[in-house]
Amino acid sequence: MSVLITGRPRAELPRRRGFGRLRSLAVLGPSGAIAAGICVVLVLAALAAPWLMPHDPYAVDAANVFSGPSTEHPLGTDDTGRDLLSRLLDGARLSLLGPLLVTLLSAGLGTAVGVLAAWRGGALDAVVARVLDVMFAFPGIVLAIIVAALFGSGFLAPVIALSLAFLPITARVMRAAAMRERGLPYVEALRLQGISGPMICVRHLVPNLAPLLLVQCTIGFGYAMLDLAAISFLGLGVQPPASNWGVMVANGKGAILDGHPEQSLYAAVVIVIAVVAVNLVGERLAAHYEVGETG
Repeated sequence: MSVLITGRPRAELPRRRGFGRLRSLAVLGPSGAIAAGICVVLVLAALAAPWLMPHDPYAVDAANVFSGPSTEHPLGTDDTGRDLLSRLLDGARLSLLGPLLVTLLSAGLGTAVGVLAAWRGGALDAVVARVLDVMFAFPGIVLAIIVAALFGSGFLAPVIALSLAFLPITARVMRAAAMRERGLPYVEALRLQGISGPMICVRHLVPNLAPLLLVQCTIGFGYAMLDLAAISFLGLGVQPPASNWGVMVANGKGAILDGHPEQSLYAAVVIVIAVVAVNLVGERLAAHYEVGETG
């Protein structure tokens, strides 16, 4: 389809792609759909945690230390008698919120930097590329540890540090994709119609890159969850008595040799399930996106 622009050559209209190929769960396949269902269950459990928890996750019960699964405590209790199921549900909120914030911050900033560099090109693109190369030299978890050591442990410092560490990954991916997109005929057609560069990027280029950004976010979410759990395990993230999953793994490690691995084991299993599920969804989306672009 084309339009006739007065006094100018005919040009193809922009083809809006967006999420058109990603609307159905069928693109994920059976395993991807199951993984997506697990992700939904985890999110719903985190949101409904205050109503699902059978006990106060911080209530200490010295008479029920290391009690086994029962009707009162479905997953048993920890070394202070706290209900493990309640702590897993309560910990889901911070354990999922942290990676989500890292993903959103790094995706937003990385997309802005990558698209700007690709669109402007020249010296700006060269400077951005060199800065991203330098940022790649700092592993995310090491940067988070340094920030936590300088500004104190907690929830916010590791999130900001990992967001900065993950930014160059997203920026590089989006920069390369934006450079390819910029060379397509519809961009020139929009320019011929007098549409400004910022408007082309916001209304057309970025939406067309949205499926690729979604893939990058799903994969990055899993890595962010692992890094934040590791930081909490080291004692530089969320602090006890918070029921963050990384904190639970750390709190339970002393009881493993005494024959009570439940606290560390349950939290570690939930982390693994969450990371595998999110990464599986990301891989299925990546495969679908690549087939759609090359087919």
